[in-house]
Amino acid sequence: MIRALLLINDLLFLYYLGANLIYLVLLITAIRSSVVHQQRLASTRLERMKTSPFAPPISLLVPAHNEEKTIVESVRSFLSLEYAAFEVIVINDGSQDGTLAALNEEFHLLRTDMVYVQEVPSKPVRGVYMSEIEPRLLVVDKVAGGSKADATNAGFNAASSPYVCVLDADDILEKDSLIRVMVPILSDPKRVVAAGGIVRVVNGSVVEAGQIRHVRLPKKTVEVVQVVEYLRAFLVGREGWAYFNMLMIISGAFGVFRRDLVLAVGGYRANAIGEDFDLVLRLHRYALEKKMDYRISYVPVPVCWTQVPSDWKTLGNQRSRWQKGMNDALWPNRDMLFRPKYGRIGAMALPNLWLYELSAPVIELIGFSSMVAAAILGVLSREFFFAFLLYGIVFATLISIGAVLLEEITYRRYQDWREVTKLILFCFLEHFPYRQMHLCWRLRGMWQYARGDVAWGRMIRVGFTTSKAK
Repeated sequence: MIRALLLINDLLFLYYLGANLIYLVLLITAIRSSVVHQQRLASTRLERMKTSPFAPPISLLVPAHNEEKTIVESVRSFLSLEYAAFEVIVINDGSQDGTLAALNEEFHLLRTDMVYVQEVPSKPVRGVYMSEIEPRLLVVDKVAGGSKADATNAGFNAASSPYVCVLDADDILEKDSLIRVMVPILSDPKRVVAAGGIVRVVNGSVVEAGQIRHVRLPKKTVEVVQVVEYLRAFLVGREGWAYFNMLMIISGAFGVFRRDLVLAVGGYRANAIGEDFDLVLRLHRYALEKKMDYRISYVPVPVCWTQVPSDWKTLGNQRSRWQKGMNDALWPNRDMLFRPKYGRIGAMALPNLWLYELSAPVIELIGFSSMVAAAILGVLSREFFFAFLLYGIVFATLISIGAVLLEEITYRRYQDWREVTKLILFCFLEHFPYRQMHLCWRLRGMWQYARGDVAWGRMIRVGFTTSKAK
């Protein structure tokens, strides 16, 4: 038994070391890639794209389910974007609150007889509305489908543009976000089939007239720790994987796709839990099977601000759902693993997800349990314990600090040194006790998925901070 415990401890050490080495490579790559992005944007005449007749039209799809508190501010934000041609399509997915009423009061909706063609499956549409005062706004009212995937599919059906941008109903986009996220597509329209932008935490910041007026860190611990998570995930993880053309997820909060390819793969899988991950994975599969020369890009500059959970219960439910979504996307596509026709995706990207994302909760639970058992039995050596802390915890903390410093050096959204210091301090708290809480939530998600609980879940909205910055 003791030999088994020591072996498990050694394997856990190697597991953590491997994960951190991968993230170190991604961090170095992200730094280089960020410099390239800055140079590309500096050489791109963004001002011309605001009115250029050559900029392809975009349909912004906004699924909304019980979003009464934030929907009006978000739609205002979307309508104020600087881009030559776009439309905003809000899909009211059977909301039981005042979502539709709030939109009607603000934008004066009129029911239309517009022909709605169902090219990808979704629940029935009850009506399509246009605004009397804003011709770019369309509202699709439909029967609740129980998932964001089903709601977004209705948006795909109503869209009239060659590109679609999928957003969340609580998003706030900076005015030039659409222009910037379209730069890789306009630079290489034949190869780039999708592009994602960075998503940041809006909690604590001041929003006025649908725009961020003052960027601030949130006050609550539960919100600040998510700021660190988002910085590491977007500035390091997605930036690094996109550099190698192995980006496996474009956030459902902000992503642009070629509409014809989305229709070709059947839109979102209607019962998908992690619809954003699932769609990108199926786009990779489709493109590789068709032997397409393609690229899925990521741009760290066009900022989308989104509201994150402000209490531990809601956060736990969200992370359980994310874990269910990963299970739901990876398991049906397990046949892609190590298959030559799926190239780098099957050989590297997917194995990484299976080992370091999907299986992580189980591996960490077994590993931590074995360490506790070894300590109780008195066979946990001091040298091993300190090596584990150094290469498992401190190493990971330094990578999180690297993400914060990359943000500060490159983009400087948080300009108060006290807020930057606070973020760095939270990099240490992220790995204890937050990581252990996260482990429990993910294990719960795996158990829920195993017993067939695939509900969309509910995100509690608290509205935006609208008071003026002092």
